[in-house]
Amino acid sequence: MSPEELTALKAEKTVDARGTACPGPLLEAKRALTQVPKGGIMEVISSDASTNRDIPVWAKKVGHEYLGTVEEAGYWRLFVRRGK
Repeated sequence: MSPEELTALKAEKTVDARGTACPGPLLEAKRALTQVPKGGIMEVISSDASTNRDIPVWAKKVGHEYLGTVEEAGYWRLFVRRGK
């Protein structure tokens, strides 16, 4: 998805993990996804660059769909669709 398409998505849950280091953002995302309905979207906001690797790998491994990342000034917005 393009950055414009990602930005236009309505996330059911947003996790603001800015200021936390690995594995903090991933752990917060794992906990928060339980509050998202199947097929719903979660947005993870992180200032830790390693989150850009961790979230896509985790999503694929456990059956969720990584939709993409939007880079902002000083942080990233990552989008995941809950698969199961």
